[in-house]
Amino acid sequence: MASIKDIFNPRTEKDGDFFVTIKKILGFKPRDITIYEEAFTHRSMNEKNSDGQRQNYERLEFLGDAMLGAVIASHLFMEVPDGDEGYLTKMRSKVVSREHLNELGRDLNLISLLKTSIPTEQFGGNIHGNVFEALVGAIYLDRGYKYCEKFIHRRVIKPYVDIERLEGKVISYKSLFIEWCQKNKKPFKFIVYDDTGADELKHFAVKLQLEDQTVAKARATSKKKAEERAAKRAFYKLQTAIEKDLS
Repeated sequence: MASIKDIFNPRTEKDGDFFVTIKKILGFKPRDITIYEEAFTHRSMNEKNSDGQRQNYERLEFLGDAMLGAVIASHLFMEVPDGDEGYLTKMRSKVVSREHLNELGRDLNLISLLKTSIPTEQFGGNIHGNVFEALVGAIYLDRGYKYCEKFIHRRVIKPYVDIERLEGKVISYKSLFIEWCQKNKKPFKFIVYDDTGADELKHFAVKLQLEDQTVAKARATSKKKAEERAAKRAFYKLQTAIEKDLS
């Protein structure tokens, strides 16, 4: 009979099966499988090494974020020789956006390997991108920069990085909306108001006013997310005018 821990822990395969799965995802053979085990361990497990240091994916996530940024920056630098610093920075931000990293993690179904004491359906969407970054960090520690670069080219750049498509991809609708308002000297403001929803998790409700008229409303689990969502709705409502002015 399965224990409660096993029910909440999807990764119940033997070490050999985990090794085979990781090898398939990477496209090459890992040397130290324990690094990858750490990359797929959630802090809810409260695991520690022999020195008493916490063993979970969070530190590897930090490292993977830096490696992704470096490899993507190098690729863009070589591919777009006439791109200035501002252009390259914006394009890199589009590739390593939270939304895109979450998509990458979901495509690889990395959450199925996550070792956790919390049911995976209770996690927010960012868990997919977090684990993807941790995996990249693990590759760097295990096999070095060249293999890390090889993985990013295979799993990120080749299937997803299309320069022309990225040029038209919006990173932040809020920034775009603010830029349009400032260019046209249109007064605007984001207003947080009471949210009477019945959700257990606290939500923030935001309405976006343009020249004293409410053009969009949204709610989310943070003020920042609610403002971005409201700005996106306002953008699509005013898309023709905004794109004409900012083109």
